[in-house]
Amino acid sequence: MTLNPMCEGVETAQGVPLTVTGVAQCKIMKADELLGTASEQFLGKSVKEIKQTILQTLEGHLRAILGTLTVEEVYKDRDQFAALVREVAAPDVGRMGIEILSFTIKDVYDDVQYLQSLGKAQTASVKRDADAGVAEANRDAGIREAECEKSAMDVKYATDTKIEDNARMYKLQKANFDQEINTAKAESQLAYELQAAKIRQRIRNEEIQIDVVERRKQIEIEAQEIQRKERELNATVRLPAEAESYKVQMIAEGKRTQTVEVARAEAERIKKLGLAEATAIELVGKAEAERMRMKAAVYKQYGDAAIMNIVLEALPKIAAEVAAPLAKTEEIVLIGGNDSTTGDVTRLVGQLPPAINALTGVDVSKVLSKLPGAKA
Repeated sequence: MTLNPMCEGVETAQGVPLTVTGVAQCKIMKADELLGTASEQFLGKSVKEIKQTILQTLEGHLRAILGTLTVEEVYKDRDQFAALVREVAAPDVGRMGIEILSFTIKDVYDDVQYLQSLGKAQTASVKRDADAGVAEANRDAGIREAECEKSAMDVKYATDTKIEDNARMYKLQKANFDQEINTAKAESQLAYELQAAKIRQRIRNEEIQIDVVERRKQIEIEAQEIQRKERELNATVRLPAEAESYKVQMIAEGKRTQTVEVARAEAERIKKLGLAEATAIELVGKAEAERMRMKAAVYKQYGDAAIMNIVLEALPKIAAEVAAPLAKTEEIVLIGGNDSTTGDVTRLVGQLPPAINALTGVDVSKVLSKLPGAKA
C-alpha cells in the first residue's frame, strides 16, 4: 500500500507551525503469527479502511516527532527526520501486522514565511561572504600582479644585458671561426683538387680495365652466339628436315600398306559377295524349279479344271489392268449406225477368248464347254 501522511500547522519545538507531507510504502506481514494479528485487526474491513488506520497512526507519530524538533533540524536533515518517524512508528504498526517498507519526507513548508526568512538570511550571508572574498581576491591579485610585473622587468633588463654580452662574444668568436674556416677551406680546396686528380687517374685505370673486360665478354658473347646460331640452325632446319623426311617416309610406307590392305579387303569382299550371290542364285533357282515342279504336278493332277480355276482367278486382274486407262476417262463416245452398238460390244467380248489364249495358252471356249450343263 502507498500512503501519503500529511500534518498541517503542527508547531515545532520553537513554536513555528509547519506543514509536512510524506510518502510511505507498507504491506501486511506474511509470518504466521503476524498474519494472524493482521487478520484479527483488519478482518472484515475494506482496503480503504485499512489504509486510513495505518495513515492515522503514521500521522500521529509524525506530529509527535515534529513537536520535538526545530525548523532547522526538520528542513536541513529530512532523511534523519524520516528515519526517526519510521523508527518510532514501526513498532506500533508492527503490532497490527503491518510492515513499513519505506518512509520519506515529500515536502516541508509554512504559512508564516519562516522558512523564507531563513533563506533570505542565509542568502544575504552568502552574498556578503562572496563580496568580501571577491574584494580580497582582487586586492591579492593586484599586489601579485605588481610583484610579477617588477620581477618581469628585472628579468628583462638582466636578459637584455646578457644578450648584448653574448652578442659581442658571438661576433668575436665568429671572426675567429671565420678565419679558421677560411684557412681550412683553402687547405681543403687544395687537398680536394689533389684527391680529385688521384681519383680521376684511378677512374681512368678502371675504365681501361672495363674496356678490356667488355671486349673479352664481347668475344665470349660472339662465340656463344655462333654456337647458338649453329644449334638454332640444327634445331630449325636440319632436324625438321630429317623429321619431315622420316615423316614422308612413314606416310608413304603407311599409304602403301593401307593400299595393299584395302586391295586385299576389297578382293576378299568381292569374293565373299560373289559366293553369296552365287549361293543366293542357286537357292532361288532351286526354289523356282521346285515351285514350277509342284505347279506342274498340280496342273497334271487336276487337269483342265485347275487351269480353268487359275484363269478365272486371273480374269479380274486382267480386266482391272485393261480398264485402268479407262478409269481416268471422263466420257466414252461410240460412233456407229443406229443398231451397231450392240454388235460392237458383242464383237469386243468375242475377242476376249483369243486374247486369253494368246496370253495364257488356255482355250477358254474348250474349258467352258467341258463344264457340266454348258452347251458347245
